[in-house]
Amino acid sequence: MTTSNKYKYYFYLSLLFLTFILLFKATLTLSISYKEALNVFVNNSILTLITNSSIYIFGQNDIALRLPFILFYIFSVILMYKITENYFRYEKDRYISIIIFMILPGVLSAALLVNSAIVVTFFTLVYLYYYEKYKQHSYFLLLLFLFIDNSFAILYLAIFFYSIKNQDKKFIYFSLFLFCISMYIYGFSANGKPRGFLVDTFGIYATVFSPFLFLYFLYTIYRTGLKNERTLIWYISATALILSLLISFRQRVYIEDFAPFVVISIPIMLKTFFSAYRVRLKEFRKGYNFLVFLVVTMLSLNVILTFINKPMYLMLPNPSKHFVYEYHFIKELSEELKKRGINNIRTDNEELALRLRFYNINRGDDYFLTLKKYDGESERISVKYYGKEVFVAYLIKL
Repeated sequence: MTTSNKYKYYFYLSLLFLTFILLFKATLTLSISYKEALNVFVNNSILTLITNSSIYIFGQNDIALRLPFILFYIFSVILMYKITENYFRYEKDRYISIIIFMILPGVLSAALLVNSAIVVTFFTLVYLYYYEKYKQHSYFLLLLFLFIDNSFAILYLAIFFYSIKNQDKKFIYFSLFLFCISMYIYGFSANGKPRGFLVDTFGIYATVFSPFLFLYFLYTIYRTGLKNERTLIWYISATALILSLLISFRQRVYIEDFAPFVVISIPIMLKTFFSAYRVRLKEFRKGYNFLVFLVVTMLSLNVILTFINKPMYLMLPNPSKHFVYEYHFIKELSEELKKRGINNIRTDNEELALRLRFYNINRGDDYFLTLKKYDGESERISVKYYGKEVFVAYLIKL
């Protein structure tokens, strides 16, 4: 087996394994959140179209809810693999790059949840693949992006700066036009009292990448820009980063709008790292080896917590502080109600009602469910993980 074929085999085997884990996680351990329920039942967006199409085909269940985003993840990984075909000197470097992209906490989370981030990542990679293959921009894709998501305004702005660098007058005007149209259609939120969220934004980016990898991302963006090695991918990632930091001086940043454009910088980061690593003798690589150890350790920890996080409830005095609490307990609650032969309820919590609706617990007049402690005649229903009570509701017969 040639080296190229060997790493191609490793790549598809790794992708298959991660896909299996994602499907398992989506099927058995997650419940629909309130925001996801809004996208299914209330909102009118591209996410609504995607989720409802899947539910129409596969039925109203958790796997149908999350399957489209897992598929977007699979296709995004394959596209990234294709884009980096001639990017690295060694096939091993390419494989390491794609593995890191595959297990980034932000990318894995986006693959499991109903959100626009993985959709935007996929279409951005489609655009980059077209650009790499044909050495030209796609008018059709850029126009299509106007109708997919507001965050593509960042891509238009990045192409605008990239076109200025290349003195491409046609695309300077075209990208600026698309940016203005996107801002006109979706607007720009500047509500509320101005506050600084710069530290919060750094913290969120650290969770998207993992802390040490994010620091190296900042270094790579700075170093590549300083050495004038700026590619289209660099312009996209740098524009998203700088814009998000500028906005965070005034208001909270919606990371879903920016994360898809920064995670695509992984190949640049790995190429920069391997170039600096290999020009040094072994005795001068200790610092780089320590950095690798820190990055791999943090990435591994983040991957474990992404897939296995329910035991964390045992360490939290307040279960609602769990970082994925909003994606838990509703499935178990609906099962407890169905065990009692209850398929219709009234409740004083609209968020709870909408989430239960996904599991076919609809509105009715025979039972009342409340999260407030009720001292009258009622049945206490609780959901426990590993023996730790994480959710309590009170069921009242009307």
